[in-house]
Amino acid sequence: MFHDRRYLCETGDMQTSPVVAAFDLDGTLTEGGSVFHWLRFVAGDSTVARAALPLLVPLIVGAIRSGYRADSAKERLFRAVLVGRDLEEVRIASRDFILHHLTEEGRPDVIARLNWHRDQGHDVVLVSASPQIYVDILVEEFKIAGGLGTRLAVDTRGKLTGSYLGKNCRGTEKMRRLNEWISSRHYENEPVIFAYGNSRGDRRLLAGATHPFDAGKMGRWGALRAYPRLGEEIRTHDEDST
Repeated sequence: MFHDRRYLCETGDMQTSPVVAAFDLDGTLTEGGSVFHWLRFVAGDSTVARAALPLLVPLIVGAIRSGYRADSAKERLFRAVLVGRDLEEVRIASRDFILHHLTEEGRPDVIARLNWHRDQGHDVVLVSASPQIYVDILVEEFKIAGGLGTRLAVDTRGKLTGSYLGKNCRGTEKMRRLNEWISSRHYENEPVIFAYGNSRGDRRLLAGATHPFDAGKMGRWGALRAYPRLGEEIRTHDEDST
């Protein structure tokens, strides 16, 4: 259970400023990644396997090194699998997929933190490289303020092209999109930002937050080891109180 008293006592800025809580999805709110599972659910295992095979090397390199290589390899996979698919059919399938995925792979401790922020009246927003098409569904499911995902291009017939609409929502793009979203809210005062991530793709997001947290499971071996671990601030507070 998240002990909220530490923040109520120690972050006086929350008393006068709006609070935004930004959560990554894959590896943070849920175990592991969701994109490959989603593609398989939408298009079938054999279709995804055929599309991924010639992209195996760039996909692996992108996963290891991140950056432009990861963005490019992912978009090439999307083009191979999604081009020509009806947007509404994919949206319906995506709802079934992500609600099941959340049930099976959701991380209770991180979801509890999200629910706490929401119940405190904070503006909770998902910021994820996962497709916007099912990030939107989670916004409805969690009853939160917003969701920022990788947007997919659609042609005039309502068919997916497989390309991004804009950029993959990872790295610098995460913080840019969050800043854009915050600006659209027209807050009277600059908001206090809590951010939760688990991978190198979340570094810029956490670097731009007032209160950043590493929600990954790698501990001191993780890409976000320089940031406070989710849960450790609770234990530290309790130890200091004894």
